[in-house]
Amino acid sequence: MKIIIMGATSGIGLELARLYHNTGHKVAIAARRIEILKEISKELSDCPYEQIDIVKDNSTSNFNKLIELLGGMDLYIHVSGIGKQNRSLDTDIELSTVETNVTAFTRMINYVYHYFSNQGFGHIAVVTSIAGTKGIGVAPSYSASKRYNSIYLQALEQLSHIKGYNIIFTDIRPGFVDTEMLSKDFNYPMKMSSQKVAGLILKGIAKRKRVITIDWRYRILVMLWRLIPSCIWVKLKIG
Repeated sequence: MKIIIMGATSGIGLELARLYHNTGHKVAIAARRIEILKEISKELSDCPYEQIDIVKDNSTSNFNKLIELLGGMDLYIHVSGIGKQNRSLDTDIELSTVETNVTAFTRMINYVYHYFSNQGFGHIAVVTSIAGTKGIGVAPSYSASKRYNSIYLQALEQLSHIKGYNIIFTDIRPGFVDTEMLSKDFNYPMKMSSQKVAGLILKGIAKRKRVITIDWRYRILVMLWRLIPSCIWVKLKIG
């Protein structure tokens, strides 16, 4: 299987690249940090790589170059995203989060959708978050953008079915993962290693699951969150 991972220089994306490479798949990687990409490429037997900043207009043309270097694409995994706690509601943080997690996300997923529809098959997997389940006051644009990601995938799956395309969609919803994204000055509960999360994602993708909530503790948490009425939720002090 030919796999492209967007956002592969750290955390979940990096661990997924390693796992897929070590299990015999053809892997190509992309991210913004070129020097780290080069190092990871060497580690993964000189796998193809391309410097791509998804917020830039040239992101899809560079992405197409990567597809050509890999010789095609069967599975696209989108791990590229940003998220910060924003208790002060700094406008720049909110807008940059939307630019990356909504606008750039839409650009990339649209491109991949059209590629797979023309090819006749494919699998799109996106790392969203359990934060998309409810609006979280300390991270407004982050939780809203992750909700957008999930709903957008669901809508594309329906559209794909209407069109008769053979495209699989997987919405990956981790809880707190020990990556660069999490603030170092806050002790997040139930934090998981990126290695563990990547392993569970690999298994879920292999089973073609529509939604992967990682892990069982977060599945219970999300179930409980959904039972809380909005009039009570907005009064909770979370984060």
